[in-house]
Amino acid sequence: MNKNSDSRLLLCVHCRVDMLMITNFSMYPKTGTIGVSHTNPRTTSFDNVIATRFVHKTSSELLFERGSDGQLLNFPSSSYQAAMEKLSSLITRQRRGQNPPLPNKLERMSMYLKILGLEEDMNRLKIIHVAGTKGKGSTCIFCEAILRECGFRTGVFTSPHLIDVRERFRIDGIDISEDKFLECFWDCWNQLEEKATEQLPMPPLFQFLTILSFKIFTSEQVDAAIIEVGLGGTEDSTNVIKEPTVCGITSLGMDHTEILGDTLGQIASHKAGIFKPKVPAFTVPQPPEAMDVILERAKELMVPLEVTEPLDCKQMKGLKLGLSGDHQFYNAALAVSLSRCWLQRTGNWEKVCQNDFQDSNLPDDFIKGLSSAHFSGRAQIVCDSSLYSDCSEITSENCGQLIFYLDGAHSPESMDACAKWFSNAVKGYKNPSHLSISVKNTEESSENGHFLLESKALGQFENSSRQILLFNCLDVRNPNILLPRLVNGCASSGIHFSRALFVPSMSKYTKVTSGASVIPSDLSGIELSWQFNLQRIWEKIVHGKETSTLLEKDFKIDNKLMLPPNEFLYDNASKGCPSHNYFPSSAVIPSLPLTIKWLRDCVREHPSTRLQVLVTGSLHLVGDVLKLLKR
Repeated sequence: MNKNSDSRLLLCVHCRVDMLMITNFSMYPKTGTIGVSHTNPRTTSFDNVIATRFVHKTSSELLFERGSDGQLLNFPSSSYQAAMEKLSSLITRQRRGQNPPLPNKLERMSMYLKILGLEEDMNRLKIIHVAGTKGKGSTCIFCEAILRECGFRTGVFTSPHLIDVRERFRIDGIDISEDKFLECFWDCWNQLEEKATEQLPMPPLFQFLTILSFKIFTSEQVDAAIIEVGLGGTEDSTNVIKEPTVCGITSLGMDHTEILGDTLGQIASHKAGIFKPKVPAFTVPQPPEAMDVILERAKELMVPLEVTEPLDCKQMKGLKLGLSGDHQFYNAALAVSLSRCWLQRTGNWEKVCQNDFQDSNLPDDFIKGLSSAHFSGRAQIVCDSSLYSDCSEITSENCGQLIFYLDGAHSPESMDACAKWFSNAVKGYKNPSHLSISVKNTEESSENGHFLLESKALGQFENSSRQILLFNCLDVRNPNILLPRLVNGCASSGIHFSRALFVPSMSKYTKVTSGASVIPSDLSGIELSWQFNLQRIWEKIVHGKETSTLLEKDFKIDNKLMLPPNEFLYDNASKGCPSHNYFPSSAVIPSLPLTIKWLRDCVREHPSTRLQVLVTGSLHLVGDVLKLLKR
């Protein structure tokens, strides 16, 4: 059987195996697993059996592999977990900016696509390609929602994921199913692994995921593919796209300077690297230094470039954007322009819109898309209802004692936007204009009797409130810039944090995990020097003076007092004194699961005070919190 054939041999119910040639199979009774030995189709000798693979298509199915010595390799028990292990093996061990990008990166991308036979199929995709410093993911989500409401089959590729890698690949607004993910994953993995050489090794993680997105979108025959740039633009893996339908650049700012350069002009040059000759492009208002570079690049390539102004809320006809925050009006306007251009260039505009976009009227489908868009971890409010054994006990009066405000802001500009959003959300909570509470994903979120409530505006609650910051950021970020921007932005709106908690993320940057991955509980060997550094910066912001390093030196992971007493969150800061791992206004906690449990215990003991917890500084931290709340 030809290796690249789409043919499948049904061996048993729910069990299909891709193969070169079946030479032998056997049943493993305890697992229901069928072993399939395959050989090169040019030979019939059983001595040439090169491997035994067990590739099953559902989450409960298994994958094992037999090495050339005949020994069964020790793979994880599920095919999905095995895929996560494979992905983890692609993570490079270098820090960002430590080494220059791989030479001929885009050449290699083209070679990978050629091996998979995706070149022609990819060129047929109608792609919206989006770069930018902040808002590019949100813009992609808006575009996807608009075109889906217009009746088109959509695929969107964004990064990073928060809980499960499948979040990066949405088909018609829903994360790709595990079955379809595994089918495309193993097809790509097996072919690339077989062709890997010293000159063309397996691609690094993001390159592989980018390739996988093209495989998924061509396999699913999407009408529109919306692709978010990973980092920069010119040298980004997604820039293997040769003929996009339209390109967009969101707001630019100072981020990833170790790779993209330390001026806005240098950064803009990378972002504008996605422009293609004569392909229309859109951007939002930019600082002059950045806009000059974008305009020059557009001129060089004869790119029709248009600058979009922020969306007027009146255009929404009384509905609100699905993504919160004033900055989203810029992203929404850019998405409207990109979607309109996509419809026009693909010959679909007249089918969707009877008018010609006059008088700033948005088509109804555009409004529906903008209002229904959803992007986890970006200006998201989640009420933790873990105090209740079932959902029927939750009412507008008793919910909201512990509320998490989640936003993955990690650049100076996005921290400004986060501060404004959080301040407005807290004020809106105190003075709500309407009540809107709904249970989200109850099947996924009701494990152990816990439910998640997500709310855009919650009913008035007479009890007092305290604003708590839960923060972490990568050490390539500059907390001396991020934290003051957050504090000052909130303070300018009259919002002040009573306490700050600094915790390490659960996510390991050397491992790809899934939503079902085991949450680590072992605290031995955990490194907290970065968290203590964040605490020192915070205390200097709050009190205006340097703090002692004694807490870090005295702190012991196995110390029973590594958690502050519950009263820490409720006493006036002036009453406290430095002790163990906490100051009067801040604390370092060695474990995120411990932190969430401790916050819940505090709420149980002090039900009359609502805790409003802003989780920010890192999308990894936001994803870890969401994972814990869903459990």
